[in-house]
Amino acid sequence: MAQLHFYVPDEFAEKVRQEAQAAGMSVSRYLADLVKREIALDWPELFFEEVVGGWMGEPLERPVQGDYEQRDMLNLQ
Repeated sequence: MAQLHFYVPDEFAEKVRQEAQAAGMSVSRYLADLVKREIALDWPELFFEEVVGGWMGEPLERPVQGDYEQRDMLNLQ
């Protein structure tokens, strides 16, 4: 597993420590989870159930799209 080192202003570091403590995690674990969540290559857990499947209104209907627009040919000379 790779190990990363970076610098942040002192006030950010303190905020990270507070957030990690509130979450009951080490700072390292908190930051690793934060990075995974922010750059995940997959959809967030329960995304489709909570967001996509969460519509509570009338059923959505796509209106008729009509025909393609007829355009003049380009004259490239």
